[in-house]
Amino acid sequence: MLVNKKILLCVSGGIAVYKAVALVSKLTQAGAHVKVIMTESARQFVNPLSFQVMSKNDVFYDTFDEKDSHVIAHIDLADWADLVLVAPATANVIGKLANGIADDMVTTTLLATTAPVWIAPAMNVHMYDHPAVLRNIDRLYADGIRFIEPSAGYLACGYVGKGRLEEPEKITALVSKFFEPQNLPLKGKQVIVSAGPTLERIDPVRYLSNFSSGKMGYAMAEAARDLGAAVTLVHGPVALPDPNGMTVIAIESAEQMLEAILSRYDAADYVIKAAAVADYRPRQAAQQKVKKQQGDTQMELERTPDILATLGAQKTHQLLIGFAAETNDVETYALDKLARKNADYIIANDVSKTDRGFGADQNTVTLYGHDFVQHFPSTSKRALAMQLLETIIAQSGVAK
Repeated sequence: MLVNKKILLCVSGGIAVYKAVALVSKLTQAGAHVKVIMTESARQFVNPLSFQVMSKNDVFYDTFDEKDSHVIAHIDLADWADLVLVAPATANVIGKLANGIADDMVTTTLLATTAPVWIAPAMNVHMYDHPAVLRNIDRLYADGIRFIEPSAGYLACGYVGKGRLEEPEKITALVSKFFEPQNLPLKGKQVIVSAGPTLERIDPVRYLSNFSSGKMGYAMAEAARDLGAAVTLVHGPVALPDPNGMTVIAIESAEQMLEAILSRYDAADYVIKAAAVADYRPRQAAQQKVKKQQGDTQMELERTPDILATLGAQKTHQLLIGFAAETNDVETYALDKLARKNADYIIANDVSKTDRGFGADQNTVTLYGHDFVQHFPSTSKRALAMQLLETIIAQSGVAK
């Protein structure tokens, strides 16, 4: 499926550069036309001649070395590509792209292209897990750039962990799949996703809430969008940028979230309730700040609306998917929730683990349906969301 496809490979400096030579070979064998841009650091590991031989094209590395006087090289390359692939991508290049820095041939071309951009990171496991790198990856993902996650194994630095550039055969297969005719099983479908926490006010300065970051719900919304759905994302207070390509509704309380979902419920085909909704709220919120008094105090609470149960009771044709964030007896509580709230699926996870669930970028979940159970091992929430939706679609059909 790569015959005559134009792939621009941007190579940055790391020991994994040797794999990029093999990647060019695999892509050209599959029929693609490949052109290569190298950073100065990449040239310290592999001579440009290796890429020239494999690609049968000139290799670019100097912004001011115009090989054809009729065109501006980095603009011409940016316009030429059907897909831009950055492999290996160092923490340095990822950081530059996330902050709009264009100080060499690679970064200048990447800012100039309108083609899809894929990034394949390769670095030390601790570098990949560093908050700055993860923050830059999140920013680029929000900008529409997609990532080929590194694999885990023995690294050149001597560590064992996640950070190896994905194998050239796997990257070539992913690129080939990208150019296949799009299978969009949710095209024409309406999907509502709720995400994040809700906030229940005690007074103008205090509130009841929880630790939900909204990352899993956002990932589910983006996966549904990428599968062709028209998505409405209803989210509580989160520190995430609004995703592109969908309707976004910001709310505060459980009552507001329920109202927003119900206003679109009749037209919905799928509803994914990933939000962590506060179960209780003050019976009477104070209009002024409650002043501190001597001794203990008491607050009377009342139940917030049970959104999933309400949707289950009013369900006609919708496929209803809920989440269960538990700290113990996960399966027992998930199956009870599935039956009691008339859901079609429950996605359950153990949030007592610090490396998954609330706030983490990874998650491990189990999908429960009626007479169906499937466990999903730890992976990024973005990848997990796509796996979950594809599994649910395969199990239940595109729509009821």
